[in-house]
Amino acid sequence: MTWIAQNLWLIPVLPLAASGVIAVNKQRQHKLAATLAIGSMVLAFLLSLCAFSATLIHHGESGVFREVAGFNWLQFGGQWLQLGWVLDPLTAIMLVMVSFVSLLIFIFSVGYMAHDENFTRFFCFMSLFAAAMLGVVIANNLLLFFVCWEIVGLTSYLLIGFWYHKPSAAAAAKKAFITTRIGDLGLLLGMVWLYAETGTLNFYADGHGCLESSALTAMVTHMTAAGMAVSTAIGLLIFLGAVGKSGQLPLHVWLPDAMEGPTPVSALIHAATMVAAGVFLVARVYPLMSAHPEGAAAETAALQVVTWVGALTAIFAASVAVAQTDIKRILAYSTVSQLGYMMLGLGVGGVAVGMFHLITHAFFKALLFLGSGSVIHGCHEEQDVRKMGGLKKFMPVTFATYAIGMLALAGFPLFFSGFWSKDEILHAAHGWPVSHIPFFLGCAGALLTAFYMTRQVALVFFGEYRSSGRQSAHSSSKTDKHEKSAPTHVGGYDGKGEPHESPAVMIVPLVILAVFAILLGFVGTPAWPWFDGFLNGEPAGFNFSKLTESGTLGLMLASAGFVFTGLGLGWWLYGKRQRKTAEEPDVLQVAQPAVFRLLENKYFVDEIYDATGVRFNAWAAQACDFLDRWIWGGVVMLVTWVTLGLSSLYRFTDEFVVDLGFDTGCETLREGGGEMSRWQNGRVQTYLRVIGVALVVLVLFLIWGRKT
Repeated sequence: MTWIAQNLWLIPVLPLAASGVIAVNKQRQHKLAATLAIGSMVLAFLLSLCAFSATLIHHGESGVFREVAGFNWLQFGGQWLQLGWVLDPLTAIMLVMVSFVSLLIFIFSVGYMAHDENFTRFFCFMSLFAAAMLGVVIANNLLLFFVCWEIVGLTSYLLIGFWYHKPSAAAAAKKAFITTRIGDLGLLLGMVWLYAETGTLNFYADGHGCLESSALTAMVTHMTAAGMAVSTAIGLLIFLGAVGKSGQLPLHVWLPDAMEGPTPVSALIHAATMVAAGVFLVARVYPLMSAHPEGAAAETAALQVVTWVGALTAIFAASVAVAQTDIKRILAYSTVSQLGYMMLGLGVGGVAVGMFHLITHAFFKALLFLGSGSVIHGCHEEQDVRKMGGLKKFMPVTFATYAIGMLALAGFPLFFSGFWSKDEILHAAHGWPVSHIPFFLGCAGALLTAFYMTRQVALVFFGEYRSSGRQSAHSSSKTDKHEKSAPTHVGGYDGKGEPHESPAVMIVPLVILAVFAILLGFVGTPAWPWFDGFLNGEPAGFNFSKLTESGTLGLMLASAGFVFTGLGLGWWLYGKRQRKTAEEPDVLQVAQPAVFRLLENKYFVDEIYDATGVRFNAWAAQACDFLDRWIWGGVVMLVTWVTLGLSSLYRFTDEFVVDLGFDTGCETLREGGGEMSRWQNGRVQTYLRVIGVALVVLVLFLIWGRKT
């Protein structure tokens, strides 16, 4: 076993240790907190590169390279629960992505959070968050996976509600925590069921893991009462956990509200860590979800559910993003949509297809979120795109990097990573034998993505600056409390009403992410499918002719057509017709007010949940309170009163019946005994008198009897 596989546990432990040390230090030790957090991520990134190198060295030797290590943790009866880690291509590529993107976000945070009074606490939570996600990535055991998964949920709650003095942030944190717990319940049930079926929670264990052929064969042939294979049922329960974590329909509602946290938190959650965890979970248990009896169709029920949920989520969220006005909320719905694409890719094309889009998306979405943070700085905490405009002349580097991220997300042909990863998904969806509807939904989502991102860039960076340089009443009310704890950030408002560029500590991470947003796509083109070969343990050669094959070229042209259509419509409606004031209604709002209102209000999903699930929960809580207070409480009080009444009756009977009767009887006996004792005084004279009297009485009785 390689040394890095044996010591893989160090990668999550480093930021975990940094988090612990930061937690016990004083709040004002900002430099120490930042140094520990960034230093731990640098070391974690270097170790991740070592792990990646190990998989590269052994790539193609004999299938997929995989090394596992572990230890016994808990014993019950004659069985042990084990914890362990695994090094394989999937782990290696995720470790590099998570550690590298997290490192850049940490560096950016030094500038963004420079004047926040809770700077130290922020880096403590961020380090714990990164450690938990790295633990999720290396886990070779579903129990360890679940423990780290829940720590991710805890830290997301802490970071989304970081500015807890804002009611909206506190509410968003609770919403995220509760919504994801719904999905986690399914994951927990699936985990328990999987253990009951296989006797292990290890993914790989020398042929005896729950994802290896012996266990999968047994689960495929074992049917539930509903006629579904056990492997499918367990896979769907596990997928429910992924639905919650990755913001898929219908548990997507927490993710846009997560924007209440600081922008680096949004970048970390929406790019490299939390939301990626759900997609990674499906990729990790893909052998379970794709298991099918010999001769049966490869498109299992579990994978079909993954496909449909992903396709519907992609088009749903993309349409909602069209009508949003908060710069971060647009990106949030974009994340939901892109996560849908990843699920679609996993369902129709396999692990490599979905994971390739996850990796490319992590870089260009982190770029976009950090870019939005730079914009928010420049506009003095303003987040409404209607109140921006013309920022490209004030923030040229931010504009250039943001434009690269936007084009990568939109899938601009050939030169940006998003084009290649998105096209691979569409290509796989086009060949899916079950239905072509997911393919058409994916194409429509691609058009909408290009449209709403062009709209955003046009409103933010082009035209004239539409703010007076002072916060509006709305913005002020939203950020007053934030400003108390976090005054004007570095590189933000210059006091003259005009924004300007952010400092180098924020700009450098943007430039690095922009480079990767371009270059990463070239490792997964049809001409050089290196990424696919790396994950599958197969060599991947360069073959330029693959690009010119009729099927591939036709889909590339069709995809490019959708992208150019979206870009053109967005520029025609928002680039050429720049709004003059912030109060001016949206072009789509004027053209289709009813449709725009529907999209602006997110199809009223939150309102529907409030009117149904939340109201039912409130009613159920009130009913439970009534039952507890008046029914069960009444029964308890009735029993109490009956008990008290009976005890009073027993006391009365004891004191005034039993005790009184007993005492009276005893007194009578005592007095009678006293009287009788007078006849037993030992005096002969007394006894003779009694005998004499008795003799007289006897004689008189006999004489009276004879006469009668």
